[in-house]
Amino acid sequence: MLIITKKSLPRKTRLSPYQILVLSFASVILIGTILLMLPITSTNGQGLSFVNALFTSTSAVCVTGLAVVDTGQHFSYLGQTILIILIQIGGLGVMTITMIIVVITGRQIRLKNRLLMQESLNLLTFAGVVRLIISIVIETFIIEFIGGSIMAVRFYHDFGLKGIYYGYWHAISAFCNAGFDIFGDTHIYYYLNSPLITLTLCALIIIGGIGFGTIEELKQRFWYKNIKTLSLHTKVVVSTTTILLLIGTFAIFLLEYNNASTIGQLSPLKKFMASFYLAVTPRTAGFTLLNIGSLGNATLFLLIILMFIGGSPGSTAGGIKTTTFAVIFSSILSIMRGKDDLIIFQRRLEPDLIMKALALFFVSSAFVVTATMYLCITENFSFIKILFEVVSAFATVGLSMGITPALSDSSKIILIIIMLIGRVGASTFTLALALKQKKSRVHPPCGKISIG
Repeated sequence: MLIITKKSLPRKTRLSPYQILVLSFASVILIGTILLMLPITSTNGQGLSFVNALFTSTSAVCVTGLAVVDTGQHFSYLGQTILIILIQIGGLGVMTITMIIVVITGRQIRLKNRLLMQESLNLLTFAGVVRLIISIVIETFIIEFIGGSIMAVRFYHDFGLKGIYYGYWHAISAFCNAGFDIFGDTHIYYYLNSPLITLTLCALIIIGGIGFGTIEELKQRFWYKNIKTLSLHTKVVVSTTTILLLIGTFAIFLLEYNNASTIGQLSPLKKFMASFYLAVTPRTAGFTLLNIGSLGNATLFLLIILMFIGGSPGSTAGGIKTTTFAVIFSSILSIMRGKDDLIIFQRRLEPDLIMKALALFFVSSAFVVTATMYLCITENFSFIKILFEVVSAFATVGLSMGITPALSDSSKIILIIIMLIGRVGASTFTLALALKQKKSRVHPPCGKISIG
């Protein structure tokens, strides 16, 4: 006779916040995949295959921008609408959309939901997270409306009423750092000589890439004219972003100055503007006004570095993030100067934070290296093209050297996984896979090894 006791019953499986976050993105991706397979979403009446639909949906939800088909030519207005909705959901974050629905319906927001939002937005605390979410959604729509209105004025001149649709569609894509465009044969390259479009896209990309928390803090400090009291996090984000943009702009300007296939035939002012734009777009945006395939290898490698660093925590951007890079780079400088503590803006950082930054760097590098090696084995493309594509997928950038449509299904699956990892974060994805372990109270004796 089998006696069932309380102890013999299986415990209810509880998902960790990391697992819920990954599964929420995966669920939206699956829904998008099913929708993009429908014949009515394409202009030719033939929906995408499962792998191509999955790739496109992942690219949209993870706000990457890599495409296996021409977005403007293949998708109908319904397909483009589904795509931009997926981009908006992916940009704001699935948990943000869910929390807004909870607020609208008047349901109680529990502590677990607040912790999920803290993890989703990479916040230091969950205090005031509901108020922040409401501000994020309102400000996102305002910024996208302003950017869309500016571009709609220019596009209306070229496309009529269709130009208004183009303006707002690309404003959402730019702010969410997605990089999809629907110009088709016209191509967005044409607007390289338009300062209005170029600078508007740059502004949307930068604002979308610095992080929602940073945007909110900057808004409050400027509003109350108290800019000197910025938090350490915001100071690091703004300063690192500015430095990377300046270095990237001048490096690209010098490297591509005489390249007739890119900026070589432009005036000095337009060369500088094109260089600035090309330094902005690797910050996980993906819009390109230049032919990436015509860039020199040195420039391509620079773009790979910028893409890998990515945007800032709590933003629509991917990569290891500017703060991670700043902590690692500052740690190296401190070691070289013989200092015991890491000081940034007169504040000392705990060793635990430095270890987390190094761990994130190496875990991210491991994912990129593994995917690159796999594609090198299965695909017949040069190493620089494969590395560029993999880093673009991981950092959710979307810049491409044109090899994505020609990849095999297995390689597309690898990039799909890499895009998901890049969107939720390498650390979050790793922790979602990890089994729960109890912290050991027994600490072995310390040992020493030689370094260097």
